[in-house]
Amino acid sequence: MKTSFDLIVSSPLKRSMQTAQLVGTETGYESRILVSNALAPTATYTHFQRLLRECSAYENLLVVGHNPNITTFLGQLIAPSLPAPDELAHPRVRLRKGSLARLNLQRGPATLQWLLDPRIVRALYGTSTTSSRRKTSRK
Repeated sequence: MKTSFDLIVSSPLKRSMQTAQLVGTETGYESRILVSNALAPTATYTHFQRLLRECSAYENLLVVGHNPNITTFLGQLIAPSLPAPDELAHPRVRLRKGSLARLNLQRGPATLQWLLDPRIVRALYGTSTTSSRRKTSRK
């Protein structure tokens, strides 16, 4: 997919840090991963908005967080005019563990450019990498 990131931000929890490091390694990211409590499971949308403002100088930002709040944040970015406390008022987006979503935050509400299910991510990764195992003939 030839995706690169200017900054990777992760929740402080171990699993998110591992995911951020893996994606960073696979995409050639060489800078430090920023750890933020704005992506922790207890974070609020206000914390998340503050994080986005602090990172606004970066064009390609990867955030690694947790469900259900990361899914709620995504819905609120896409439709910010709806009341924040009512989760059902926001667009329903299925963001499963291991999903990738790309949003454009240039003007107005965020635009969801694409959303990849974990099965598609695995398939794309599998076709883009070469196996380190030797090929053996089965004659």
